[in-house]
Amino acid sequence: MSSGRRHWVKRGSPRDAERLGPDFFRHEAAGLRWLAAARGGPRIVEVIEVDDDEVVLERIPDGRPTPGAADRLGRALSAMHDAGAPGWGSPAECWTGRCFIGDRPQECRPVQAWGEFYAEQRVRPFVRIAVDLGVLGGADLDVVERACDRVASGELDDPAETPSRLHGDLWTGNVLWAPAGDGAGGGASEAVLIDPAAHGGHRETDLAMLALFGAPHLDRILAAYDEARPLTAGWRDRVPLHQLHPLATHSAGHGAGYAVALADAARAVLRL
Repeated sequence: MSSGRRHWVKRGSPRDAERLGPDFFRHEAAGLRWLAAARGGPRIVEVIEVDDDEVVLERIPDGRPTPGAADRLGRALSAMHDAGAPGWGSPAECWTGRCFIGDRPQECRPVQAWGEFYAEQRVRPFVRIAVDLGVLGGADLDVVERACDRVASGELDDPAETPSRLHGDLWTGNVLWAPAGDGAGGGASEAVLIDPAAHGGHRETDLAMLALFGAPHLDRILAAYDEARPLTAGWRDRVPLHQLHPLATHSAGHGAGYAVALADAARAVLRL
């Protein structure tokens, strides 16, 4: 990525272009625009232009996280989720190409049930990669597979939940903190979301991803979210369920330590 005074340019190497194809940057832009269309949602980095080889984004000035900004982010995330999606696993509106998380391909194929989508399109594909890499096997693999079976069965589905409009990769590094753009003084700041893997999914997944590596003022973000759109009882117990996906993706690319954490989360899922 290169940066100017007014924009960022994300472009890959020729090797990246061959590996990822022409959809990579266009997928990111489609996701950003879909999230930005959510009324009352968080600020999303603006797409200036995009083509097969790069995406040009607005430059976000450095700010700092504040309690007030965390409160606003929690409320805004609830509004973004409430904007909804056509189905479990649906991609960003009008997007028909390949989908990614980071630089890894992943499916966005709408299905009728959340558990089926989550187990088969979000967790198991990366479990298979981790197995092939030799970082997951034996008893740990068995417990992960059993947890996936339980999720896929629909036993943990909540019929009251409908597909939410998810960021899809909402770890703390994809939340920038910038000076507020509304003219507020006194050091006011706001969160700006970048680098989505946007799709229709379960709202608790975004919140669990935010919790995985920690986030500034996380308790305030969650409290403000819960006040705006109350979370279903037992949501804290389900955090490991919704962390299976990011832990599986990290197991597939960042080493055996994440595979151990994935197995621990799977054991927690089997206790639900």
